[in-house]
Amino acid sequence: MAVLIYSLCALTAFTCACLLLRAYRRSQYRLLLWSGLCFVGLTLNNVLLIADKLVFPDIDFVPARAASAFVAMAVLIYGLVWDSE
Repeated sequence: MAVLIYSLCALTAFTCACLLLRAYRRSQYRLLLWSGLCFVGLTLNNVLLIADKLVFPDIDFVPARAASAFVAMAVLIYGLVWDSE
């Protein structure tokens, strides 16, 4: 059951990233870019979660997962605060 849930979370984040970046390419609205890049980072975070819990359970990926989540949120916060129109 965990494989299904982790995979669906990664797939959902990847789908959101693709849709947001595709919308940015059409409209050039910068908030879509920052949101899309955030979801790219969240997709990476979910992939690292799958690797941590299922593929390599003996290796600790927590620092990498925390770093990817931090960078993803930092990109979104930067876009919301300093690059707003």
